[in-house]
Amino acid sequence: MASESLADLDEIVHEPSRAFVESTNVWEFMQTYDIDDYEALIERTTTDIDGVPESGVDWFWDELVDYLGIEFYEEYDQIRDDTDGPQFTDWYPGGELNIAHNVVDRHAAPDNERRNKVATIWEGEDGEIREVTYHELQRQANQVANALEQRGIGTGDTVGLYMPMVPEVVSILYGCFKVGAIAVPIFSGFGVDATATRIEDPECSVLVTGDGFLRRGDPVTLKETADEAIAQADTDVESVIVYDRLGASDPDTDLSIPMTDGRDEWWADAVATQSDDYDTKSLPSDQESMLLYSSGTTGKPKGIVHTHAGVQTQTAKELYFGFDLKPADRFFWVSDIGWMMGPWTLIGNHTFGGTIFMYEGAPDHPQPDRFWEMIDRHDLTQFGISPTAIRALRKQGDEWVEGHDLSSLRLLGSTGEPWDPESWQWFHETVGGGDTPIINISGGTEICGCFLMPMPINDLKSCTLGGPGLGMDIDIVDSDGTSIEDTHERGYLVARDSCPSMTKSLWSGDERYLNEYWSTWDDLWDHGDWAQKDADGFWFLHGRADDALNVAGRKVGPAEVEGAAMDHAAVNQAAAIGADDDTTGTAVVLYVIVEDEFEASDDLREEIREQVGEELGKPFRPREVLFVEAFPKTQSGKIIRRAVQATYEGEDLGDMSSIENPAALDAIEDAR
Repeated sequence: MASESLADLDEIVHEPSRAFVESTNVWEFMQTYDIDDYEALIERTTTDIDGVPESGVDWFWDELVDYLGIEFYEEYDQIRDDTDGPQFTDWYPGGELNIAHNVVDRHAAPDNERRNKVATIWEGEDGEIREVTYHELQRQANQVANALEQRGIGTGDTVGLYMPMVPEVVSILYGCFKVGAIAVPIFSGFGVDATATRIEDPECSVLVTGDGFLRRGDPVTLKETADEAIAQADTDVESVIVYDRLGASDPDTDLSIPMTDGRDEWWADAVATQSDDYDTKSLPSDQESMLLYSSGTTGKPKGIVHTHAGVQTQTAKELYFGFDLKPADRFFWVSDIGWMMGPWTLIGNHTFGGTIFMYEGAPDHPQPDRFWEMIDRHDLTQFGISPTAIRALRKQGDEWVEGHDLSSLRLLGSTGEPWDPESWQWFHETVGGGDTPIINISGGTEICGCFLMPMPINDLKSCTLGGPGLGMDIDIVDSDGTSIEDTHERGYLVARDSCPSMTKSLWSGDERYLNEYWSTWDDLWDHGDWAQKDADGFWFLHGRADDALNVAGRKVGPAEVEGAAMDHAAVNQAAAIGADDDTTGTAVVLYVIVEDEFEASDDLREEIREQVGEELGKPFRPREVLFVEAFPKTQSGKIIRRAVQATYEGEDLGDMSSIENPAALDAIEDAR
């Protein structure tokens, strides 16, 4: 019963034209260094080749700095010092720089042609549009820096950003960088517990927040949640700066926002009154720039420590080569400042004086064509989104895409979880017109970037991640740590070497850092994903290795079960979990959302069971197939499988504040 239109995963479905290939930034790089093809490119940037002095990880990360025009205040003494092993590599020691100089100050200089170029286009859910030039961005970032210093913030201090997606989040982030503070972005959709954790753990003494934002046409307030989180956190927050998005500072408004005397100030008083002159600090390469917390959907959040040099080089590399950034581009990635992709988008684009697009609200408000309408109206050139969000938009129907001119799109992007072929192809053909490559990337908050990502010069198979990113020494190993990359078998995704943006440790200390990432094998970073490279050299991921379902002694990833189920024409989305079983130890339980033209029934339930059994083998046929209308998801579109599992088992859900749609949990429970 699989969809007949579904291309086989072995089929190449995208071949870039020669003209497109030769127009790309990565092609220009290859010509500069006499590199013949993609395989040679990866080898040159990751491997020390005998007789080729311009090769290897050290050569690439050194050459990258000058090639991309990244400016250091003080040159580094060496590329890296790995005396203490790859776990604690010190990149660009002796050097000094500041991300803020590279992303805003130099572009805003009086003699720079980019001074009055638009850095940020913002659209509110209510249709309001604001544009911010580099000159305006610099002035506001300087005001933020002065406001922070006035409140005692200096190098190494932590500042919480619990902000709606408004243009000011950019100046707040860059203002933190300017003074040497460590920015702690917090997802605006988090509730009290998750927010309190991210304030307490890094001991933020200053929190910048907002009165709220719009979501599906209604105001959602942030300040009350921030107040409760501060009260719950075991740390002293001395100053709270509140940005007025909803108009709450107006004494005549109906919206009442609590303000604590002596601690809370409106943005207009705390920031907008400051001088717009500031001398950005020169900081050591390894100075902490951001503390990014894992989403918390897979256990206790981890505070991931990033540096100025690391984040700067990685994000610039990926946007310039992987997403082929050009001066006229307008880049849009659906994210929040609280997720890695938010800072990644900002820093990577603004390094080159690019223009980014930000949107405040829901993807289907007021209608399901909101994204397509904005791409058309703003002539956006790159568009990144999660597979789950695309599955939801595909379910709305092609008619919402039709009628919108999406020809401005040059590249599509995706991350967050494995694709199913049908949704990948819909994204490629219906949104991308069949000739726009999908740069499907995978890495993580731990490296503020990608281990795997296709280059725009690559042919693509459905769902592929292409191969290793430039300068990323990646491998696939078996349980003994032996490389099986060329056997085409599934194994564990690992990094054999450090990269500049790899977290220097975890905020909670080295012990947890080493245990999380370096304890499985000697000197191998264990990323926790199932990976596989096929006979044609295309890399694929099969979900989290630690989520594997052990059915009768045989392991399968939830993503594989879900993918097999979604090969049935009736299945729009699926979520697989494991349940205790007296016979097999673990049995597969599958939750399913069906396409609109199908109805849930016992016959359909059996067809889906048989579909999974035919593709994966009879032991993996779901014991139960349960029909639901929605899955619990984060605002970035990821299914929170931990919540599905806990609901099925009747266990305590723990902190569910990252859920965008908590009512979905009731549907999960009712289905049981």
